[in-house]
Amino acid sequence: MPSKALRYVALTLLALLLLAGAWLWLTLHWNYSEGERAGYVQKLSKKGWVCKSWEGEIAMVSMPGAIPEKFDFSVRDEAVAQKINLLAGKRVVLMYRQHKFIPSTCFGETEYFVTDVREVMDGSALAPALPAAAAVVAPAALAPASTPLSR
Repeated sequence: MPSKALRYVALTLLALLLLAGAWLWLTLHWNYSEGERAGYVQKLSKKGWVCKSWEGEIAMVSMPGAIPEKFDFSVRDEAVAQKINLLAGKRVVLMYRQHKFIPSTCFGETEYFVTDVREVMDGSALAPALPAAAAVVAPAALAPASTPLSR
């Protein structure tokens, strides 16, 4: 009898471990959402007691003079973290994926994981590229209309 009970407990534990592993795999590989956030990198540091992860924050300014909104993020890729460190203090666009219900903070303290970063050059990273014909404006279109003064 004890061997049947032991076998039952072992199979139950194995099933729970497999279920937990499947849940972890699903939360890390299936993303709830993905997108981009633009702003200025405020901080990026590698922290944690046992599991070290890159954690950062950008300040997103919607218009000049407005109070910036902060966006906290995690970085799992060391190369991406180094790119962000090189662009610290500059306006950047972060591409991220959101992973919900991750059971541990060992993979990151936030649910937003940055996958890439690019610097904003004069708004070029945010605005879509214009066709060459649309980018050229005739000088006459820029000049104010003149009306002759007659007395």
